[in-house]
Amino acid sequence: MNPTNPRHTEPLIFELSAPGRSTYSLPPVEVPERPLAELIPEDLLRKEPAALPEVPEVDVIRHFTRLSQLNHGVDTGFYPLGSCTMKYNPKVNEALARLPGFTGLHPMKPPELTQGALELMWRLERYLCEIGGLARVTLQPAAGAHGEFTGLQIIRAYHLDRGEDRRKVIVPDSAHGTNPATAAMCGCFVVSVPSDDRGGVDIAALEKLLDDNVAAFMLTNPNTLGLFDENIDKIARLVHDAGGLLYYDGANANAIMGWARPADTGFDVVHFNLHKTFSTPHGGGGPGSGPVGVTETLVPYLPVPMVERDEATGRYYLDWNRPKSIGKLMAFYGNFGVLVRAYAYIRAHGPDGLKQVSEDAVLSANYLMRKLQPYYDLPYDRACMHEFVLSARRQKQKTGVRALDIAKALLDYGVHPPTIYFPLIVEEALMVEPTETETLETLDAFVGAMVEIARQAEGNPDALKGAPYTTPVGRLDEARAARQPDVRWRPGKEGA
Repeated sequence: MNPTNPRHTEPLIFELSAPGRSTYSLPPVEVPERPLAELIPEDLLRKEPAALPEVPEVDVIRHFTRLSQLNHGVDTGFYPLGSCTMKYNPKVNEALARLPGFTGLHPMKPPELTQGALELMWRLERYLCEIGGLARVTLQPAAGAHGEFTGLQIIRAYHLDRGEDRRKVIVPDSAHGTNPATAAMCGCFVVSVPSDDRGGVDIAALEKLLDDNVAAFMLTNPNTLGLFDENIDKIARLVHDAGGLLYYDGANANAIMGWARPADTGFDVVHFNLHKTFSTPHGGGGPGSGPVGVTETLVPYLPVPMVERDEATGRYYLDWNRPKSIGKLMAFYGNFGVLVRAYAYIRAHGPDGLKQVSEDAVLSANYLMRKLQPYYDLPYDRACMHEFVLSARRQKQKTGVRALDIAKALLDYGVHPPTIYFPLIVEEALMVEPTETETLETLDAFVGAMVEIARQAEGNPDALKGAPYTTPVGRLDEARAARQPDVRWRPGKEGA
């Protein structure tokens, strides 16, 4: 990981164009040709041909391949993005998801013609039930936040069915931002509970918030600090004694597979991020999948339809007859391709393999944390799970170098920056998740880069404040880039 990549400015496809060049050739038409004017209304026809680039196939391929290499991805470099589990995923799962029997399957085909797909979903549900200690799971939700919405709707339906219109949702101050947003979308109001000096939920503060209006406590465990809550049993008992339910945000399930089942620790509703934990390329806006599982009491409220198996015939079918269901969540039955990848990932690893995944992820995180502890502040000095949070407070106070500067400098070493400034309770936070898929050599190279950056912060802080220097685009004004995006190309302007 050395900052050696030169800046590269890729021309527009139009700049590669020359009249008369062609990318394709079509076979002779096998049906009688008709003028476009007979097929398309005159007012919709172009007066002049479209100004499309004229380029040969080799230039097209090289152009878009070069463009693809300008971005950072887990296939090209280390991606320790905290709380997102940006791990390398086996390409065999991609191949399986692209099998013609899956990709060519229309979602409106009748059940008798989709038995293979229904069986896959039926079996995947049972695997997730076993992993989470749950009674049933719906595979419909299309993302983690969608799973949160589903879970809170189930919780609302449960309370209303009991004649209670509970609307208070408690979230920790370290929670993912989607937790309070989802609660608000479901007609609830949010109350934040602070963390204690160990990074877990402050029990005394939680007790003061519990009353007969509490619908749920939404908790990520391990939390966004990468810490498993030492008081989870007590938390579950307190919430249940108040009549509320415990919701598990499964964003960090990569840390606990095979070691701790959420339902066994008191959670009533659990969502899984298949696109984080179970082999789907993560980021870029999708696709995602956020199945939601529940304990036995909440099964009647799951969305319709559910995949069922007729034990007498062995046939699979969709069950729509669920009177207390919260209804349907999305078109058809979720992002099926993601379900195929997750099924393949779980089958390939088996219970022992999934356990090893979590063990290696936790080992990698603790290794990095202890290696970097001498160079950065460690707000919570205790064994972490799959991720940990450092702080650049030391650098900021001494030389003015911020977490943002450190993140930008990492780009010059071919490393995607970790999550910064989250969780909000840590000043100048650097949230690192190495995952289980990186080698010791990669982890050591990351340590070397972080140590070198820490030394630069002491010796040449102004240089760090201008990083990155070797990426295709230099440092941007983040606020202005979001509010006033400028995507125009200007010849000779670096970073355009």
